[in-house]
This record gives sequence, C-alpha cells and structure tokens, in this order.
Amino acid sequence: MKGKILTLTLSLLSLQNMNAQSVYPGLFEDKQKISSGIEYSAKCFDLEDVRLLDSRFKDNMDRDSVWMVSIDVDRLLHSFRTTAGIYAGREGGYMTVKKLGGWESLDCELRGHVTGHLLSAYSLMYAATGSDVFKLKGDSLVSGLAEVQNVYGTGYLSAFPEELINRNIRGKSVWAPWYTLHKILSGLIDQYLYSGNIQALDMATGMGNWAYGKLHNLDDDTRRRMIRNEFGGINESFYNLYALTGDERYKWLAGFFYHNEVIDPLKKNIDDLGTKHTNTFIPKVLAEARNYELSGDAVSRNLSEFFWETMIEKHSFAPGCSSDKEHFFDTGKFSKHITGYTGETCCTYNMLKLSRHLFCWNASSHVADYYERALYNHILGQQDTETGMVAYFLPLETGSHKVYSTPFNSFWCCVGSGFESHAKYAESIYYHNDEGLFVNLFIPSVLTWKERNVKITQLTEFPYKENVTLKVETDKPSGFVVYLRYPSWSKNVKVKVNGKNYRVKTNENGYIEIDRTWKNGDRIDVVYPMELRWEYTPDNKNIAALLYGPVVMAGELGTEGMKEPAPHSNPELYNDYYTYDYNIPEGLEEKAKVNCRKPEDCFTKQGGLKFVSDKGVEVEPLFDVHRQRYVVYWNIENEK
Repeated sequence: MKGKILTLTLSLLSLQNMNAQSVYPGLFEDKQKISSGIEYSAKCFDLEDVRLLDSRFKDNMDRDSVWMVSIDVDRLLHSFRTTAGIYAGREGGYMTVKKLGGWESLDCELRGHVTGHLLSAYSLMYAATGSDVFKLKGDSLVSGLAEVQNVYGTGYLSAFPEELINRNIRGKSVWAPWYTLHKILSGLIDQYLYSGNIQALDMATGMGNWAYGKLHNLDDDTRRRMIRNEFGGINESFYNLYALTGDERYKWLAGFFYHNEVIDPLKKNIDDLGTKHTNTFIPKVLAEARNYELSGDAVSRNLSEFFWETMIEKHSFAPGCSSDKEHFFDTGKFSKHITGYTGETCCTYNMLKLSRHLFCWNASSHVADYYERALYNHILGQQDTETGMVAYFLPLETGSHKVYSTPFNSFWCCVGSGFESHAKYAESIYYHNDEGLFVNLFIPSVLTWKERNVKITQLTEFPYKENVTLKVETDKPSGFVVYLRYPSWSKNVKVKVNGKNYRVKTNENGYIEIDRTWKNGDRIDVVYPMELRWEYTPDNKNIAALLYGPVVMAGELGTEGMKEPAPHSNPELYNDYYTYDYNIPEGLEEKAKVNCRKPEDCFTKQGGLKFVSDKGVEVEPLFDVHRQRYVVYWNIENEK
C-alpha cells in the first residue's frame, strides 16, 4: 500500500447523530421479541454514545476506516455474483472488476467471509463516527447481496456453492463453510442493529429459514459428524436472530450447533483443552453465554465463567493472547510454546467479546483488567502504524517480528476481525447500572449519557502518563455513583474531586466509588502509578515478560535479515504467515538475557514509556514496535 490509501481524505468522516444498537447485555430491548431472563450488574452504552478523542486508539481507528473505505463494493460482491451466475448478465454487460486475492480468491473455500466481517465493520464504524460514508458502503453491500439471495430463491446466501454445505453434511473434506456463513449472518444482523437496515434483517431471516429447512430433518449422528468441522459462532448468531424475531426455529438452530464433545466437559469443570483449535473453541462458549442471557440457564453461565478463568489463568501469554499455531497446548510446557506463531488475533477478538458478557454479569475489575491487557498489548498493536495493515499472529519468539497483511491479497480471518476490532474501541470504556457509571478504560473520549442528561469527557495521555481527568457537563445537578476501576497493576492510587483529596477505598468488585450529586463543571483527577515488574512463565521462573503498569514492554532488536517488501504479495499463498521463516540472526538471544529479579536494576527509564537495558537494548511498548525484531520474554540468568 506504501501509504497511498492513507492519503484518502478523512473529511468524509464528519459526525452526525444516529441510533446505534448492540447485541450485548442491556441493549436493543426495543428491538427484541425475546426479553432477557436475567439481571445484569452492568449494562453497555450504545457505541454512538461514545466518541474517541485524539490518541493511539483514534489513530488506529482512522487508519482502519481509510482501508475499509478503499475496498470497492463490486470487488467484494464479485465472488457472490459469479457463483450465483448473475455476474455476466448485469445491466450494461460484463463488468470488469479486479478480483480479490488470498482468502477471497475464487478458488478458496472461505471466500465471502471478509464481506461478512465488513458488513459488521461498516456498521460499527458508522456507529463509532456517525459518518455517512460507512452507512452508504454498508447499504450498497446489503443491496448487492440481496440480489444474489433473490437469485437463489431459497434464502441461501454465500460466495461459494451450496455443494460445500452438502459436503460438510456428508462428512467430506471441506474447509469451514458454516464459519463463513456465520460471518455473513452476523454482518447482516449488525447492519440491522447498528445501521438500521431493515432489508438486512429480512435477509438474515431468509438465511435462517434456509438453514432450518436444510438441517431440521438430519439425524443426530449426522449432526455430530458435521459439527466436527469449524462452524465459528453461527449458533450465537442464531440465538441473536431468535431474540430479534421470536422465531423458535432459530433457537432450534442454535441448539443444533451445540458441540457436545467441547461443551460437556466444561459443564463438569474439566479444563483439559488438549490441543484443540483455539478459535474454533471460543465462539462455542460465546453461544453458551448468549444462551444464558436469553434463557437464564445457570449451567451455561457457569461453564462460560469457568472457561474464561481457565483461559486467563492457564492459556494466556503476557499480552493477553492465546494459542500456538492456532491451538491449545500442554501448559506444563508453557515456555516451550513461545514461538513465532503465538497469539492468533481472532482468539483475542473473541475473548474480548466473551469478557464483555462476563463483565455485564458480575461488574468485576478482574474482567476489566484482562480486557485492558489484551486490548492494549494485542489488538492495538496488531495494526502497522505505517500502512494500516494487520498481523495474523503476535509472534513472541525472541527475534521474531510482526508479519502484516496486504490491502487486497490476504483477507485472512484476522484481517476480518481486525476491521471490526479497530472500529469499536469505544465500546468498553464505560458501562452503567441503575446507580451509576463504570469507568473501565483510560482512553480519551466523550460519553453522552442520554438517560442522565450528562456528558463525561475523559482527558488522558495514559499509558504514556499516569494522570486521568474526568469532566462533568450537565444542565442540572444529577446524583449517581462514579465507579473508577482500581487496576491490579497499580498501587497508591490518588483521587481528587474538584481539587480536594478523596479517600480511596475499593468495593468488593475492585472499584473506587464516588457517590455524590454532580454539578456542571465538576472534575475528577486520578493518578494511577505504574512500575516495572516481571511476569514469569508458569513453568520456568527464569523466563519472564516485562510489564510497566498494564503495558507489555518489548526490547528492540533491529531489522537484520528481515524480508522486504511485505512477504504476502503472492495471492496464491493463503497461509504463508503460518510457515513464515523469520530468519532470526544468531546472537540476538544474548541481548535478551538479563541478570536481575528486580527489573529496575536492569532497565533505566528514558522518559515516557521508553527504557534501556543494561546491555543497551532500547525498550518500548509492544504495541508501538513495528517493522523490526523484538524480545518480549527475557531470560533471567542470575540474581543480583
């Protein structure tokens, strides 16, 4: 891309009001036919209610938006139209469209999945910015897909022929057809919820009706055989479709994709995940979380929480990511799996989704701490700040580096989830309950709390600085609690309200409660002290990641031997990131060795978030390290 896409003007992204909704707890009640059967400890704000101010997060969102806008709708629709046999017959004759590459190639069995991701991403970006350009892109995509669905006449909608579904039902080899349909179905639902596109909901119900007709007469042996193949979170989407329509057929479909071999052990608190494919696993738990919210089934809640804790305590690397070459592994050999293929980004994307559900159930700072960890260190750092391209893995092997996508010839799953992730940074900064407001993330932003007629502006340079300021705007005094997260990584947090010291104490969920009647111009100032610390691998106390506050720090190891240009220029190589040779030079391991148990003995602060090791290695946040080799897990040789 070489910066060309980034020259696209952002003047199109002007703000206007719209009514965004969300699939998460406590929202879209006016659009639900099935009401939630549970009580929530916290509820989400609509994405439209929060606007990002200038920050690294806002920069990422802008780069993401420019890339999204640059992708022509006809290119996204090409494979759908070609498969449906209508492409050559369009008015005006044959349209010349440059085909997309990578996972969107016409010979790839996952083609069409990124169109589903972009349906979601356009709607999310519309909600996050209010810009008409994203509404127009989404509407055009929905309209083109409707034409394809009408040609089939059964409700079926895909960029590949229905025979791939038939192969799956017969137990024959096929990549992951229901995974791709999940992305399309989820994208249509998001277009309805976030962008108000009624046609998209009609198309989603058409897909549901087709699926019910296809599957409802299958026996259980056939069902169990076909769902061994990856199907993404299509059962979660069917639960959402059921909630929106009240149609029991969609609830049945969600239950059809219940994977006994995966979920049943979690019901018994069995945490042996073996070497299963991690991102195939997580969405199945997301469906159980959604089932709990709609049915009140405590078993689904318990297994979701048990799985989340298992992931956080046993299967997560320091940046909050998980998996080695996309799979679980023996955590008793954790340090042996610090490789160049750790941290599939889609796994973190889905763990953040699950964390949002759990936070609404328990309003725990423990959940918010993980969310912050994964958001800053993995999702924020996934995107190359020079080009806007994104990485599939977050490599943690010393001397490895991030490997980025290309604008039109990659389109891996992590490209698709990346489009969404960088559009929705604002969704978990704030939550609310009947008593007050949760401030979970320290990201410059403005919250418009319509129900209270209050506006909250958060000003901060966190994590580069430790200070956070909240300013209140209101036409009349309003009484509510402000719940400030007291992070596990900070000590001696200091709070002032209107310039006066406020006694800091936390409630049972890890929040500082400030309960008062707020007036226009009121101000909260918070200082969250940060310090260096080691986070050791569970199996080897001589291998550790360096953190400063919640931020994973990386030592910069130069660019010797790195390939240029980007290695993904060949559209025929679908998975070249998976076997990518980092060509790590000899001698880098020596720079990654230290001999201190107290990191302040080995690292000297240079200002902001920059340090230098006693061997001269410059250290900065992993999310800021791009286009060079690095070390995240250091070898501690001797104690000082």
